[in-house]
Amino acid sequence: MPSLLPAPVDLGDLLEPFAIRGIDLGLERLAGALAEGGHPERRFPAAQVAGTNGKGSISTFLHFILRAAGVHVGTYRSPHLVSWCERIQIDDDWIAAGILRSDLTRWQPFARRHRLTPFELITAAAFDRFAREAVDLAVLEVGLGGRLDATTAHPRRPVVGFGAIGLDHREHLGDTLAAIAAEKAAVMGPGCRAFSAAQEPDARRVLEMEARRRGASLQWVPPLPAEAGGGPRLGLAGELQRHNAAVAVAMARALVAPGAPLAGRSLSDSTIRAGLAAARWPGRLERRRWRGRELLLDGAHNPPAAAALRRELDGLDGGLPRRWLLGMQRHKEGAAMLSLLLRPGDRAAVVAVPEHTSWSRQELAAACPERADQLEDAGDLEAGLDGLLAPGPLPVVAGSLFLLGAVLPLLDDPPTDGAAFLGQPGEVPGPQRP
Repeated sequence: MPSLLPAPVDLGDLLEPFAIRGIDLGLERLAGALAEGGHPERRFPAAQVAGTNGKGSISTFLHFILRAAGVHVGTYRSPHLVSWCERIQIDDDWIAAGILRSDLTRWQPFARRHRLTPFELITAAAFDRFAREAVDLAVLEVGLGGRLDATTAHPRRPVVGFGAIGLDHREHLGDTLAAIAAEKAAVMGPGCRAFSAAQEPDARRVLEMEARRRGASLQWVPPLPAEAGGGPRLGLAGELQRHNAAVAVAMARALVAPGAPLAGRSLSDSTIRAGLAAARWPGRLERRRWRGRELLLDGAHNPPAAAALRRELDGLDGGLPRRWLLGMQRHKEGAAMLSLLLRPGDRAAVVAVPEHTSWSRQELAAACPERADQLEDAGDLEAGLDGLLAPGPLPVVAGSLFLLGAVLPLLDDPPTDGAAFLGQPGEVPGPQRP
């Protein structure tokens, strides 16, 4: 069985530091590089997943369903937790560090000539790797937005899925939910079959309008029934995963329909159930241990995700006071997240997200005075984790996926029979054979 996560790999000599370039959306640079590199993106079809929350989960469910059906599939995700290799998965394995380094090196001349961002460069390398591996299909998780995201440079995306759309990255996508939804809806093209989980009214209206305008079909997908009601067992925990899994199931069925990229493939209900149960993706309602103390890790990094995490915790133990270790990037809505996450009696230690500008305790206290007396400084990561050792309900580490990426290497090794997810013991999360 493959390891929980691939080992970290230093690619600093090949990928420009994010702090230098920042986010620079656009398709022209990557289109030029792909053309010069022989158009690897034209050698395989793709399914694309957009949204604000749940993109990675939908992509993961879809990947494991297709694997259960025997499809030779590649999946491209972002961001990663501890290793760049997490971003590219082919069948049951992460990309090997040596192969990723070789692929990035091969694309360096094109990257320099076309001034690719780090995300564009690794997207080009992923397209090239999927083409070289002759995958039957690639699952592409949108990095940011959709209209100008590098994954949208792929020309053949006949099936698209949407996770929940919310207010995030407003500095790049717009100040309103409608504006953000429009950026994400732009991944639909003529003849595309799109599937969406439930959306807020403004987002729903925009998706429907853009589907009509772009000549795409859009289907609203209800959540899968609970396991107690006869629904499938899911390898990822949480009520929202029933919504994400439903989108993945609808996408998988569309991909094997007549005229679709995987037409003629067998996709039985038992195959779908096997894929859903096998799905694993770390950092989402994941139980791990620090010095023997069980704690929960969740990558909630915006208000909708924070609200979903709080609902899960309230259902777990009725909202008993608990301890938190929180690290939030400074461009995120820290005050709103804090108000959603903390209940009266909770205590939260605030830590800086390594290598990222972050909210401090003082800034959060000023922005959210009603929670100020519940906050304390964590110091460093290890001191913050030590603060979670006190007896009480399950403590939580949350606020940023980058925080989880820094915390995971410090934690106790997962047991040999695997890590557990919230309320649901499971096998090791990571690529594995269904």
